[in-house]
Amino acid sequence: MKTLLNLALLLNIASQSLFSQNLDERLVVDPALAPFYHGVASGDPLDDAVVIWTRVSPQVAVNSVNVLWRMATDTGMTDIVAEGNFVTDSERDFTVKIDVKDLQSNTTYYYDFFADNKYSIRGRTKTAPKGNEVENLRFAVVSCSSYEHGYFNAYQHIANRNDIDAVIHLGDYIYEYQVGGYGSNIEGRNYLPDNEIVSLDDYRLRYSMYRLDFQLRNIHQQYPFINVWDDHEFTDNAYRTGANNHQPATEGDWEVRKLNALKAYKEWLPVRDFDYTNIYRTMHYGDLMDLYMLDTRVTDRDEQASTGSPDIYASDRQLIGEVQLEWLKSEMTSSKAKWQVLGQQVMFAPLRIAGVPINTDQWDGYNAERQRVIDFVKDADNIENFVVLTGDIHTSWAMDIPGLIYEPILKTGSLGIEFVCTSITSPGLDIPLGAEVIKANNLHMRYVDLVKKGYLILDVDSAEIQADWYYTAIDKITDEEEFGAAYKSVSGTKYVVKAKGASVSPFQYPALAPSKPIQRGVTGLDELSELVVFGVYPNPFSSEFVVQYNLEKAATIDIALYSNSGQLVANFQSVDSKNGINYMKVNAIDIPSGTYVLILSVEGKATSKAVVKK
Repeated sequence: MKTLLNLALLLNIASQSLFSQNLDERLVVDPALAPFYHGVASGDPLDDAVVIWTRVSPQVAVNSVNVLWRMATDTGMTDIVAEGNFVTDSERDFTVKIDVKDLQSNTTYYYDFFADNKYSIRGRTKTAPKGNEVENLRFAVVSCSSYEHGYFNAYQHIANRNDIDAVIHLGDYIYEYQVGGYGSNIEGRNYLPDNEIVSLDDYRLRYSMYRLDFQLRNIHQQYPFINVWDDHEFTDNAYRTGANNHQPATEGDWEVRKLNALKAYKEWLPVRDFDYTNIYRTMHYGDLMDLYMLDTRVTDRDEQASTGSPDIYASDRQLIGEVQLEWLKSEMTSSKAKWQVLGQQVMFAPLRIAGVPINTDQWDGYNAERQRVIDFVKDADNIENFVVLTGDIHTSWAMDIPGLIYEPILKTGSLGIEFVCTSITSPGLDIPLGAEVIKANNLHMRYVDLVKKGYLILDVDSAEIQADWYYTAIDKITDEEEFGAAYKSVSGTKYVVKAKGASVSPFQYPALAPSKPIQRGVTGLDELSELVVFGVYPNPFSSEFVVQYNLEKAATIDIALYSNSGQLVANFQSVDSKNGINYMKVNAIDIPSGTYVLILSVEGKATSKAVVKK
């Protein structure tokens, strides 16, 4: 029994050439990452602190794991500036999140983790500047990655660039649908679990599946993220008291589901801790830019009105709510930054056809609250440049934010500008109109693309702010991308104009983090085998559980349950599994309550997990 518990496991793959791997190889996890198969990540950079993250997949039956962490100024990890340890367990799904403090501003750091006698892959992160330390900032802006609709090439292209300070993720990091529930374009690229996610374990398993994607893992390794959710981190068209895709009769209480989604979100993403749904926060980038990350989804949003309903003009309708609005006003009033930027989910400027709003899920469905924001911005003495960054709509837009008296030809009457990034993969806007028809009905719109997928680069200096759209295919792994368009706003003008070309960083960025874990000074490394288990959900379980695992090649998996004394309790049926990431449901309704060791074996090699039957 002890021999089985101590076997190291896993597969054999992973060439470093990210775009030359064949399909079977791409679907299999790199054994060199053990036991940190989900990679590393960082986020929420301040001028003196940053959050670092990883997740451990222990291959023996343990209740907790002690993880060491360290941070250095060099890729070789010789100049250590901070270090410590963290104990993780199943209560947090074996995730690790450290808020590393007392760092230097505007500084690149490298970090890694150590557990089970192995180092994680090394991550790279960067703190925010303060004061007038920088003259230029660059961000990648992304949103909406539907796993079943395509490959995350846009994430990989950003990871390869090495010319940005951070990634601003505007939401829909995951999707909640069942297999095929939102449409599937890529054969074999299916959701785990295959049901719509509702329980805490469902959400955890979905995040685990996403974070095993090598392209998403690679971008997290190289840059800090500034995340905020949209609706699909919960479920489609969520609002404060429910959602379009939540049916209480079959899916239970909305508040319970919302708390499940919240807990998994906090566990799996490198966000600084916050109370309940109060994720809104300010990220200061010196005197150059303040970034206000808003929640337009679950904190105080009223239910969406139907198209054409007069309710969209009601004075008491809320999208961000009074508390968040007053917080935003206070933050913007006290700001001394050149550019004041909202990072949020749904389109702020109007979108109308023949004068009629066509999407009441966005700010058009909450006109009075949008007007309160506009009136505040218009009357504030210190707001020279107001910029809105938007995701959600899966398409690309550059536009003015028109006031009551707006003249598009003379370029007067605009209160600010809005840049909308397209989706990583999610399908485009369901409007049976072309871009030119939309622009003809919305004269404040300068650029509209309704089809292409990719990302946006935001370049900021004291003179102007520019958005560059880059596009890539999603139906195959590719290192090809195209420059789509560039639009900018000159400081003080409050309107959008076409730029001459893509922006270019004036600085040389530090070296990317090493592509593989470096196991210096580590002895006694276990041999790698064909099987690795990422997790068992739920644990404790009532009648059944799900096992998420990875295989180097297609094989038959045998599953057995043992008591803590080593006695065989149950042999479950063998399961034929494909190469790559799998999951299986195990019916254990007849097993008595108690603590057990679950053994999975393939071709004489095995791994174990501690499980509890309620």
